[in-house]
This record gives sequence, structure tokens and C-alpha cells, in this order.
Amino acid sequence: MNVAIRRLFCCMLPAVLALLAQPALAAVKVFACEPEWGALAQELAGDKASVFSATTALQDAHHIQAKPSLIARVRNADLVVCTGSELEIGWLPPLLRQSGNERIQPGAPGYMEASQFVTRLEIPKSLDRSLGDIHPGGNPHIQLDPRNIAKVAQVLGARLAQIDPANAAVYAARTTDFLARWDAAMRRWDTEAAPLKGLTLVVYHKDSAYLNAWLGMREMGSLEPKPGVPPTTAHLADLVARMQAAPARAIVYMAYNSPQAAEFLSERTKIPAVMLPFTVGGSDKAKDLFGLFDDTLARLLAVAK
Repeated sequence: MNVAIRRLFCCMLPAVLALLAQPALAAVKVFACEPEWGALAQELAGDKASVFSATTALQDAHHIQAKPSLIARVRNADLVVCTGSELEIGWLPPLLRQSGNERIQPGAPGYMEASQFVTRLEIPKSLDRSLGDIHPGGNPHIQLDPRNIAKVAQVLGARLAQIDPANAAVYAARTTDFLARWDAAMRRWDTEAAPLKGLTLVVYHKDSAYLNAWLGMREMGSLEPKPGVPPTTAHLADLVARMQAAPARAIVYMAYNSPQAAEFLSERTKIPAVMLPFTVGGSDKAKDLFGLFDDTLARLLAVAK
């Protein structure tokens, strides 16, 4: 080997070694609007996808800013997975428009609204905005019924395979495995949750409908006077009077809600206030979808005794 070739080889060797040391590039870039869909995509794709969640459990997904950093993420995404039913109406459309990414526009294989694949609750008969934050397509907070997670998983697994056919067998196998584990977990949760049937609740926002439908719990009041309208002093005073006359068993608020109104009502009625994680990352134990439901049930059962 002559001197020139030896020098060229020595110069190139570190770069080659560094390249080999890097992990393989993910086949699919997934932009998830909410943590639950990011967690589900990771379950089904494993290392075949790079998953980004636009929001956290401590944020209200109704009210997110369409920041340039999010536009950049959408511009490079192969798949956008969101709840839909107008939950993200204030920020997702601008992201899609400004991204210039045809792969993830509504109607394309790279765009998926999870709520379109489940039975939606609380579809309004009229769109009277004086009634508060009304969603024409029904209540969008579908993730708190594990039966909905299973339905969305089937569609998402198939969509990943459509976008990345080279790894279709991997997505099919991981989806089958996830659904088997999920079905076993649901049977366990159904048994554990039996004492929650008929449990009466005061909620913060209209985000417990699917959880209540699954567990057979009953909503007796809301800390918001209207959906999306912050609690007022007059409304809380009315709730105190109502709960003193016919108390609920628990006051439920979610990780992204301020606890102040729930604590106010709890102090004056002696009804326990319970924070629920709402989505993945909403508590220390809700690290994934399984932990989300394990912790949600544990917190509710603690006040049902």
C-alpha cells in the first residue's frame, strides 16, 4: 500500500467506524398528536419506527401552539396519528398545511384519526356553541376505554404495514402479540374493576365518558360549568350544595387539570379528590398503555372501598 493510499485509508477509517456504530435508521417516522397513540405506535413498530409525541400528559391537547418545531416534525413524518373528532382542530390543520408533506394529508395513507375507528359517545344533536366546547363528531377522549385501544391497534398495525411493506411481517407479528397481551390485561382489569360499577363521580371536564362507559360509573356533576369553561366561584358553590345533599363518591380530575377546583370541592364536602393519569406519562406508574390502566384502576379502587 503506497503512502497516499495509506493516508487516505487512515483518514476515512474513523468516519467509517462511526457510521457503523450508529443505529440503523428507522423505517417509519411517526408523528403522534397524543402520548397514547405514540405509545401504541411504539408497541406495534418497535425499532422499525421513530415515534414523536406532540403533546404530553400534562398538556391539554385542545390548546397547543402550532410551533415551527412541530411543523418540522410533520414535514418529515411518514405517518401522523391523532385522535381526531376535532380535538386538535386549533393546531393540527396549520401544521399539515405548512408542512408541504403530501404523504400525511387527510385522505392519504399517512394520515390516521383514531376516533374514526371506534363508536363515539356524546355526539351532539345540535351545535350550539353557547353550551361550551362542543365536538360535532362526538366526545374525542376515546383512549380511556381499553376496548378502543384494541380497535385502533388493529388499524394502526395495518397502516404501518401499508406505509412500510418491507416490514409488514414485523408489524403483523407485533400487532398480534400486543393484542394477545392486551386481551389478557383487559380480562384482568374487568375482574379487578367490578367494585367500581355504579361509582358516582364529579368530573372536571367531559373527558371521562369512555372510562365511565367501560366501568359502569356515573357522572353526577362537572367542575366546569360548561365543557371547556373554567370553574367559577358561583358554579363551585352550587356544586357544594348539591354534593352536601346527594354526595358523589369521588371528585376526579386529570393530570393536565389544575387541582385547585377539585381540592376546593373536596375540602368543603369531604369527598375525596382523585387525580387520574389520563394518558401515558400522566403518573409515575403510567409509563406505557398497560401502566395507564393499571394505575387508573388502582386510584379509583382506593376510593371505592
